[in-house]
Amino acid sequence: MPHAPNTFVHLHNHTEFSLLDGASRIHPLVEAAAKLEMPALAITDHGVMYGAIHFYKACKEAGIKPIVGCEVYIAPRSRLMREGRVDRDPSHLTLLAANHEGYLNLLKLCTVGQMEGMYYKPRIDKEILAQHSAGLIALSGCLQGEIAGRIVENDLDGAKESAAAFRDIFTKDRFLLEVQRHGIDKQDRVNEALAGFGKEFGLRLCATNDLHYVHRHDSEAHDVLLCLQTGARFNDPNRWRFSTQENYLKTPECATSSSTWAPRCCRRSTSPTACHPTSTSATWWPMA
Repeated sequence: MPHAPNTFVHLHNHTEFSLLDGASRIHPLVEAAAKLEMPALAITDHGVMYGAIHFYKACKEAGIKPIVGCEVYIAPRSRLMREGRVDRDPSHLTLLAANHEGYLNLLKLCTVGQMEGMYYKPRIDKEILAQHSAGLIALSGCLQGEIAGRIVENDLDGAKESAAAFRDIFTKDRFLLEVQRHGIDKQDRVNEALAGFGKEFGLRLCATNDLHYVHRHDSEAHDVLLCLQTGARFNDPNRWRFSTQENYLKTPECATSSSTWAPRCCRRSTSPTACHPTSTSATWWPMA
């Protein structure tokens, strides 16, 4: 499939296999991406790869390059520690397989999360991540990412330490700072800080949209799904919910226009040093 003139590759996507969190069914998601002439599409479900084969086959049938990934949970301390709240709330990290070795390492990490790190969530840690980082590209994650979380807490020194740690694990060529914009105030502050980190550490930015449903009008159905997850009533004004309706498969024009705060992270590149993990060259760009 030829590239669209102004393409955008969605690299952070949750399907129905992000149980009770993702409302995107694989075939409708892939069909929508094909209609938008997107050259590639990723799957990054929470902590699991249950949908990887279904996703791969659907993309191949649609003429889209599949990018297999996972949004993993990183334990605050060690995957082997289970002591109350301090170990209950892991941070998020987006991983994408760049080649077959990366795919095998992703399988290994997900297995370790289930077999060794399960504590509310299937967690891994930086120790096991460093052992199985080959062939993987890492994005720093959403607002629940370790770096973003520390920026929100005004711990910039801690955020820089986290950025340096992930850079050392993946090298600066395979670790990118993930920026998102869904109309959430915290994201603006995080994005500004990440742009500064990019210049300081020589890291590139990567724009994603944290997709949880295919179309904007699916946001209400997704909201019902969150009620099932949390056991809350739909009409409860105090229940947890997404604060935006922007987590859908945006067109390339919409995705790039909403990223005017960091336009270069969405620009296509012909440089071999700024290529997509599967050679689509569509999503990230080195900082000036």
